[in-house]
Amino acid sequence: MFKLVIVGTVCALGAMVSGKSHPINDKLVAEIKAKAKGWESHAPQENPLRHHTREELMNLVGTNFNFEAQTVGTDKASYNATPASFDPRTDKFSKCIHPVRDQQQCGSCWAFGATEALSDRFCINGKDVILSPQDPVSCDTNNYGCDGGYLNYVWQYFTNTGVVSDACWPYTSGTGDSGVCRSTCTGSGQSWLKYKCKAGSVVHPISVSGIQTELYNNGPVEAAFTVYEDFFNYKSGVYYHQSGGQAGGHAIKLLGWGFDTASGLNYWLCANSWGNSWGDSGFFKIKQGDCGINGQIYACTPQTAAEEFF
Repeated sequence: MFKLVIVGTVCALGAMVSGKSHPINDKLVAEIKAKAKGWESHAPQENPLRHHTREELMNLVGTNFNFEAQTVGTDKASYNATPASFDPRTDKFSKCIHPVRDQQQCGSCWAFGATEALSDRFCINGKDVILSPQDPVSCDTNNYGCDGGYLNYVWQYFTNTGVVSDACWPYTSGTGDSGVCRSTCTGSGQSWLKYKCKAGSVVHPISVSGIQTELYNNGPVEAAFTVYEDFFNYKSGVYYHQSGGQAGGHAIKLLGWGFDTASGLNYWLCANSWGNSWGDSGFFKIKQGDCGINGQIYACTPQTAAEEFF
């Protein structure tokens, strides 16, 4: 369900998930409990993903890594001072962090992470709108709809073409059908209005200080990392890979950071797109740098002048 371009190393890669073992099982959870320090897993019988087949779990990941794009990414030479921890849900962006969403059975995490981050940024810049993941899933021809996508390409799409609101074009690809591109709204009483990134404003910070500065000054970003089997079992704490094979690439919204005294780890605070019953009410923390997450981060400056939306 995804295409993986290997031009470098994502993280210490394990073998791809092999055989027909289900990633949510007693043996794997026992390994997590024995090895992991600082994060907890669901008991298999309590895991909200337990009713998914192995194939359905693999459908939840759909991000392709383009390491060549990192060489043209932007990272500032100097950074503003940032606090030791930052959770925008309770800090200066609290009114603009929109609810967790659910991509369902479509490898569209690349579109969800991007539209969710840009939605928050539009709100921070004075235009509160929830953007449509269906738009890039159906219309971004550089990506593959429910079969996965590249982060750098979807942010190019936001710059060159733009994306309509979710009210204009609600999500319909939850069953795995990418749908057909359109140019009129399916939502009643809505105008076909494209929300864009300012030309030349896409950023790709590649250092911890650069990422923190971007988050603190401008709001959430989209990030991607390698998912291993143990991640499906996450419940709370600071995740870092401990057990299980590689499942694929996954994109999410990254919104804050902090330090966890229980594990002694610096972490990123993220919103997943698997509904709010998974993880910590749909959110999770991940060790900074784990599984390549620091190298796959994108965002832009919203184009907020109304006459420029079209």
